[in-house]
Amino acid sequence: MAKKYIDVMDTTFRDGFQSVFGGRVLMDDFFPAVEAAKDAGITHFEFGGGARFQSLFFYLQENAFEMMDRFREIVGPDANLQTLARGINTVMLDTGSRELVEMHAKMFAKHGVTTIRNFDALNDVQNLEYSAECIKKYGLNHEVVVTLMDLPPGCEGAHDVPFYEKTLRQILDSGVPHDSICFKDASGTSSPQKIFDTIKMARKLVGEDTHIRLHTHETAGVSVACYLAALDAGADGIDLAADPVSGGTSQPDILTMMHAVKGMNYDLGGLEIEKVLKYQEVLKDQLKDYFMPPEATQVSPLIPFSPMPGGALTANTQMMRDNGTLDKFPEVIKAMREVVEKGGYGTSVTPVSQFYWQQAYANVMFGPWKQIAPGYGKMVLGYFGKTPVSPDSEIVSLASEKLKLEPTTENPLDIADRDEKKTMSYWENRLKEEGIETSEENIFIAAACDEKGIAFLKGESPLNVRKVDDSTCENDKECNLGENKGMNNATGNYTVVVDGQKFNVTVAEGNADIQVTPAAADSAPAAAAPAGGADVPATVAGNLWKMNVKVGDKVEKGEIIAILEAMKMEIDVEAPCSGTVSAILANAGDAVEEGQAIASIS
Repeated sequence: MAKKYIDVMDTTFRDGFQSVFGGRVLMDDFFPAVEAAKDAGITHFEFGGGARFQSLFFYLQENAFEMMDRFREIVGPDANLQTLARGINTVMLDTGSRELVEMHAKMFAKHGVTTIRNFDALNDVQNLEYSAECIKKYGLNHEVVVTLMDLPPGCEGAHDVPFYEKTLRQILDSGVPHDSICFKDASGTSSPQKIFDTIKMARKLVGEDTHIRLHTHETAGVSVACYLAALDAGADGIDLAADPVSGGTSQPDILTMMHAVKGMNYDLGGLEIEKVLKYQEVLKDQLKDYFMPPEATQVSPLIPFSPMPGGALTANTQMMRDNGTLDKFPEVIKAMREVVEKGGYGTSVTPVSQFYWQQAYANVMFGPWKQIAPGYGKMVLGYFGKTPVSPDSEIVSLASEKLKLEPTTENPLDIADRDEKKTMSYWENRLKEEGIETSEENIFIAAACDEKGIAFLKGESPLNVRKVDDSTCENDKECNLGENKGMNNATGNYTVVVDGQKFNVTVAEGNADIQVTPAAADSAPAAAAPAGGADVPATVAGNLWKMNVKVGDKVEKGEIIAILEAMKMEIDVEAPCSGTVSAILANAGDAVEEGQAIASIS
């Protein structure tokens, strides 16, 4: 009896990179590995979309469309190249207008895509309907998604098999056109039994001819067991990655899964062990200079209590490293439980996972519910669609008060269509103002990346990769290596905070001494406040996004005088007292340290 052929999608070059390196891998550093993967017989790749769209423009000084074109050239015309889209958010963190949702499908079809996997983090089927139409309009395969996770202990009301059956029935009843169905667990927290029961349910609903696949992560330690359960229940495909961007926060390793199905009636993509070994050797060599965050290689028993997706975990911890707040990571993970429960149980996958993280981070840094992260607040107010269950009424009221928005049940697309900044014409005019070519690609880049897209197109975006060897970057500041320069995994120089004091720590290999010295004060402290004035300190390390006041303005205690950007979140800075603004000590766009004076009031 012939073994059942299981389609394997190699997620190395999209989700693998995102889950380990925050998406920050330069194309010339991995294209030789793509060639090796092709030689190993892999024909189905996840190669773009999701966070691997914006990250190229934000951090790598690379054009995602060029990367996609070159990838297609390497693998040839017959490979199934797949991207990830967030429903009406497409590859953005905010809702797109109808014309931007359509432009996403048009541009991705133009640049080598075969299949778009399309999900909505709230499992609001209304958010999948229009995007699905656009994907099919431009001749692409549409893989519709039901998003999964386990709820934190003690929570109930969604994310069980009946909930997923209800969601799948809504997809089928709505007539959303699709070529395959994926059950996507970005946090890897679903139990094997729930996976088995869910796939069994789906197979019964859609029949034997519909392709069903599972996507999960190893973050919680049960991914291989979940894949075996899915295969036993009748799944046709699974997602795997290659070492060194497999396991941990990423997908299970290709070789690990090949070992797990030994003696079973499954053929994983017709792959051969020796060819895969050779491919992984090339990939490891290509990535040897990249800093491997320790948490990217670990299974965390805390994740089912949060839950935090592997694709977001390392991106967030790396930002915490940059901000000097990594010591708060366990507290933030712990705080996510309440945030998920009160937020209405949207699935912890982008952008909702980021909303959860931002709110948990704010709760830890500023006190529970003292600030409302804008994305989280807009979600509980209904601006991204309907949450699986109703959010906590007190949190809804607080979000409405803080954000000055009323709750809504309106279609998010209708709201976006009224937003001038979400029109093609707005961004076409911005490009003309800057003297930039108004190609459809450039318009979409600007619309998807906002002013950071404009900066990229002007050649002004930063290079921000984390490598052991900084030879590809001009200086530490550009590469954001900072204290990690010369680091080889756990060895090197670090800055740690103990009881509010910063120390430089040198960790060496072998039996060398560990050197600890007080960290030097900033070489360029902020200008001193005038005598008798009260400093307005930055509440966290980040970038000064906006200063709401100028010298001479009168302010009241508690008035928001500035907004910081940290952890992809807008953070209010309030006046500590009433008075007159006597000095502005930082400019918009400046990087500021926690506690640094950004203004003074007299």
